[in-house]
Parts: sequence; structure tokens; C-alpha cells
Amino acid sequence: MIMLSMNSRKWYCIALMGLLLVPTIAAQPTPGTLIDKIIAHVDDEIILQSELDETLEAVHQQNVHQGKESAAGLKYNILESLVLNKLLLAKAKQEGIVIPDREVEEKLHDQLQYLVAQLGSAAAVEQEWHSPMQAIKRELRTKIKEQLMIIKMRSQIIEGVSATPEEVKSFFDSLPPHKLPYYPAEVEVRQIVRHPCIDPHKREALAEQLTALKVRLQNGEPFEELAQTYSQDPGSASQGGALGFWKLGELTSAYEKAALALQPGQVSDPVITPFGLHLIQLIAREKDRYNSRHILLKIQADALDIEAAKTYLAQLRAASSTQEITFRQALQQATEEKSNTMLNEGLLTRNGLAAKMSVDALPPDIFFAIEQLAPGDLSEPMVFTTSDGQQAMRVLYLKARTAPHQANLAQDYAKIKQMVIHQKQIETWQAWLEKVEATTTVELAPEYQDYPLFKRSEQAR
Repeated sequence: MIMLSMNSRKWYCIALMGLLLVPTIAAQPTPGTLIDKIIAHVDDEIILQSELDETLEAVHQQNVHQGKESAAGLKYNILESLVLNKLLLAKAKQEGIVIPDREVEEKLHDQLQYLVAQLGSAAAVEQEWHSPMQAIKRELRTKIKEQLMIIKMRSQIIEGVSATPEEVKSFFDSLPPHKLPYYPAEVEVRQIVRHPCIDPHKREALAEQLTALKVRLQNGEPFEELAQTYSQDPGSASQGGALGFWKLGELTSAYEKAALALQPGQVSDPVITPFGLHLIQLIAREKDRYNSRHILLKIQADALDIEAAKTYLAQLRAASSTQEITFRQALQQATEEKSNTMLNEGLLTRNGLAAKMSVDALPPDIFFAIEQLAPGDLSEPMVFTTSDGQQAMRVLYLKARTAPHQANLAQDYAKIKQMVIHQKQIETWQAWLEKVEATTTVELAPEYQDYPLFKRSEQAR
């Protein structure tokens, strides 16, 4: 193996805003496969052949790589990206970057839920990985912690990068006409959500079911087994209802109040929250956080409940259309704790980013609902499925519509500013890389030493 110093290349500049991390959900090698081997050292960090193979497979599955690059070229590009990730990890450890355990556990929970959803059950995950669940958790926990350290180190390098109005204007003025971006039609859409009002008798029936389950718990049946069988929380049921540690104030007030009234191991009576009815068991309590598990039974709305919500929104829409009330007043009247839409005045975004969304990227139901609306109009009430799997009603409010156009400062200042910031972030990354490469040692296995993206040194470690 030889010592290498790194060069900042196009591949990693492209990946800078979203590092290509080693997939944590890749299936484990089946018995009889070739023993793994080290193909690179980056200071004290190593890269295994399996990491390269898993990442390459993930790129193919997700169609991340687009173009006509050869398979060998793509493999080496990914290898360089992995090397640079390991560099970030090494520097993160040197600088003492710490990731809170709770953050790791939340990501681990999400990964396990994804695996279970993909493969159908926890048992299927164990079979695919050829490992018990505890071993899978240990491996995933390590990988997730490293990924979060890489992300935090990268953010630390480019944090604080901004652009002044003068820089934005100068950048825009420097663009030749043929390089000006062309933006498709965009819309700013807001929504008023109404969850169906549930008949009290349904709550009583669910409370009786949970009370019966509590009796079974008192008779010695394991909480985890009952949660796996009966809980309707897709995020925790397969984990025996475990939610992990949460800080005070992060879960709904009714749930938290009931959980903190318990001693570790105790089980609550049925508790009503906006998400349904719960049996809660407190696992542990620390100074400012607690760990619990629960069994959730959702209160399912029927056709009459949904129709009542539809009628309510239709009346609000009519009042708004005749200017009896404003959109904001209608939103305030209809908003409940569960919908939480008043925080951003009902704004719909993609991935929580810019207020305006490209028409081409809208979900079909939203696209057709607003297609014929003029700015200021509200759609007819429509049923939709919320993030927690419940049915609710909503009306959509078209706040603004922008026609397709070539970029200009008046309409697109925010987008052009982001382009400038992105370029400055790349320059900041390049400057950082040049600074640290002199003190970083990279060694590659012989079969990867001829790749031109790495600048070889004649020295050996």
C-alpha cells in the first residue's frame, strides 16, 4: 500500500451538500461469501471492501448516478467519496465532536422501522442479516453514530457561509444569458385541516380494550408481546412499543403527564391524546428525560365522521369566498392541536424548505385540486391521509402562482442567493481540504492505487 494525498474533485463537490454515506440498511453477506478485507486506511480509520460494495449497490438502486460514466469510474468515484468521509470522521474524533445518545437512538429506531417495513417483520430482518436483533442494533448504532459525526463535521466546516446582496447581484450580473436558470411554474399553497370528530362511544370501546390488556399485563404477560400484537403505532409496535428517551416537553402533554406519574415498571390506565388511546409503561426517568413504551389504539373515523368534517370545511370555505372571514380567521377556527398548522399558517412545503413549490413536483391530488384556482381561492374540501395514517379533511388555499420564466433578481433573489452560498461552501470545503491534506495519510490496496483521482506520493507509511 502507498501513501496518498487527496485532491478536491468534481465528484465530491457534487456530493458535498449531501454526503454519500455508507448505507446502514444493506443486507449482510450470506454464509460462504468471501471474507471482508481492508482496502484503504485514512489515518486511523479503515474502509472495507464491503463498504464500497454496499454503497455502489445503493447508488445503483437509488439511481443516484446518472450519466455515461464507466462502472469502474463510478466505483472509484465512490471510493474517493468514502475516503473523504473517513477523513471527516477522523477529524471529527480529533476535535472531540460528540453526538447525543438520544439522537443516535432516534435514527436507529427509524432505520429499524424501515428495515421491518421493507422485509415484513423483525424475524425477516434477522434472517436477512444472519444475526439476532441485538447484534444488528449494535452494528447499526455504530454506523449511525459515525454518519452523524461526519455530517456534523461537514456542517462545522461550512457553517456561517453567507452571501451579501452585493455578492448576489455581482454573481447574477456575471452570468451570460445562456446560463441563466429557467424556473418552472411555482405555487405557494396553504391548507386548513379538520380532523373528524369521533363519537365518544368509540373512545369508550377502545378504553375497555386497553383496560382488558392492562389486566393481562398484571397477570404476567410481557408488555412487549402485547404491544407487538395489538399496538397500532407503526413506529414502535415491532419494537415492543418502545419509544426510547425523550426530553421533557417533546411528546404530547397528556402522554408525558401520564408517563411521569408512574414509577419505573408501572402501567397507566388508558390515556387519551390526539393520536388515540394509550397504555403507557415507564421504563426509566432521568433528570430532564424519560424512557417509556406504549400500546396505541387509534380512533378510526367512519364515513359519517368524515362527512361532518367535510361539511364544516365547506361552510368555512363559503364564508371565506364571500369575504365574511379571512383565510387566517378560517384557519384559526378550524385548527386543532393535532393538526399543528398554525405554526406556519398552514403553509405546505416540500421537505420543509422554500415556501414556493414547483408545480411539476406537486403530488397529483394537490396539483389537480389547485389547477383551476386563481390566487386567493380555496379548493373544495378533500380527504387525505395524515402522517400518522389517519384520515382527515382539508381545503387548499392558493396564496400565489408564479409563471415559468428565466431567472431574474426581482423574482428569484432567494434562489440566486442560495446558488452563491452553495458555491462559497464548495470553496470553503476546498480550502479546508487543502489545509488538512498535508497532515493526513491515505493508503489504498494495490488494486486501487492506479486510479487518477488520487494524487500519489512516493513516500510510504
